[in-house]
Amino acid sequence: MASIVKSFAISGVEGYLVDVEVKEIFGQPMISIVGLGDTAVKEARERVQAAINDSNYTFPEKKIVINLAPSDLKKSGSHFDLGIALGLLLETEQLKIVKTEEFAYVGELSLNAKLRSCSGILPMTIAAKQAGIENIIVPLDNIKEASLVKGINVFGFDSLVEVVEYLENRREYNPSLNIEVIDSVEDEHKIDFKDVQGQDAVIEYVVVAAAGGHNLIMIGAPGCGKSMIAKRIPTILPSMTDEESLEVTKIYSVAGVLRDKRGLISERPFRAPHHNASTNSLIGGGNDATPGEISLAHNGVLFLDEIAEFSKKTLESLRQPMEDQQVTVSRVKHSNTYPSSFMLIAAMNPCPCGYYGNEKCKCSDYEVLKYRQKISGPIMDRMDIQKYVRIVDFMDLSNYSSGKTSKELRERVEFARKIQKNRFEGIEGVNCNAQMNNSLIKKHCIMEPESQKLLQLAYDRFQYSARTFHKYLKVARTFADLDGSEKIRKKDVAAALMARDLEKDRAIMTIV
Repeated sequence: MASIVKSFAISGVEGYLVDVEVKEIFGQPMISIVGLGDTAVKEARERVQAAINDSNYTFPEKKIVINLAPSDLKKSGSHFDLGIALGLLLETEQLKIVKTEEFAYVGELSLNAKLRSCSGILPMTIAAKQAGIENIIVPLDNIKEASLVKGINVFGFDSLVEVVEYLENRREYNPSLNIEVIDSVEDEHKIDFKDVQGQDAVIEYVVVAAAGGHNLIMIGAPGCGKSMIAKRIPTILPSMTDEESLEVTKIYSVAGVLRDKRGLISERPFRAPHHNASTNSLIGGGNDATPGEISLAHNGVLFLDEIAEFSKKTLESLRQPMEDQQVTVSRVKHSNTYPSSFMLIAAMNPCPCGYYGNEKCKCSDYEVLKYRQKISGPIMDRMDIQKYVRIVDFMDLSNYSSGKTSKELRERVEFARKIQKNRFEGIEGVNCNAQMNNSLIKKHCIMEPESQKLLQLAYDRFQYSARTFHKYLKVARTFADLDGSEKIRKKDVAAALMARDLEKDRAIMTIV
């Protein structure tokens, strides 16, 4: 009868149970690993053999068949090493343990039998708890991440020998050797909106974008403060809920970028890829279909500086994830779906020279339009707020007066978000105004008669698309929330109509 130990695999950001079945049969000495494992799984035979020999155990001189069940699902990673090694020791009766079903094992083995940290520990530990497994053994370096999951016993060890000795009751587990687990990690903001001078009008719309989760693009000359404002947006965003923190931490765990963290990620992510980033790095990809920047920015901010310099193909790939709030990355060997509910912040120059509207600019309307057409209509249509950032007056810079602090702005944002939280309570996947679908817009975006007339006049003149019309309603709803108003007032609609500067420019430009 084959020996069976429990381990786990990753599909997207979720873990699932894998039975590592080990059978010793007569035949030419060799190890055969089946169950649709990738190269890292296949190479486990060499690591496991070296680790067993180095631990002074006897490696069997028979044919060894190892099956990773369910066998019809593709599996990747080196974290099956520990389960395979323990399965071999069980099969050859070098390890005596009765209740194997109570434990699960995750960890990569070095050639000298040391346990190395792995990615994806958090979702695998969650899967262990959901499967009813009471104990999980992980590498010592992963103990902090695995211990974020409550209701399951987590044990961290440094080598294969330590694991065997503990399972055979020859070693007592000493949890005091592990570093204390911190439930959450908060990065202290060293930047503040009080450093931004002379941009009060733009900051008001930034507050609206943060309060409603709206996408924002800022257009302005070089050095006017676009990037400075964008980098301070995380300082005014509301804190993540426990559920949102867990989602983000799982994504970072699967991507393998959580190893230096000491707990749940509680600050909203801020990702700012360079404009030469490839489509795969932005959307996700690679041989294992790993998460890209849009998934790493889940529940946070994706900042695209100099958005007009990104390749057109890369920008167009954002269209579907921005609407669906998730992305499916398909490759030959893997197909994974990752969440991608992010707030897109973009910055660009208004023309090729960067000084449109200033005496320095010599660009014709044709050159300006051609430059702006690098960003397609569908992408621009998804930008809820499009604002010009003017060049700061010298007197504003020289008087050394500070603007509103991030703390003050954050209080306004949290006030509006609290209203939205109560409004969308019980509705899955909707946390803010920007995520409202058509039925929610009809239910919650109730306008006063005067505001409806104003919006009708604008619609008749500019012939907005249905998406743009709904964007106006969502932004107006956020303006009303900031003031605590139940209905959308005329001034809310007027403020929303003033939020799309680029569309107004396009309407008045003429090509000679």
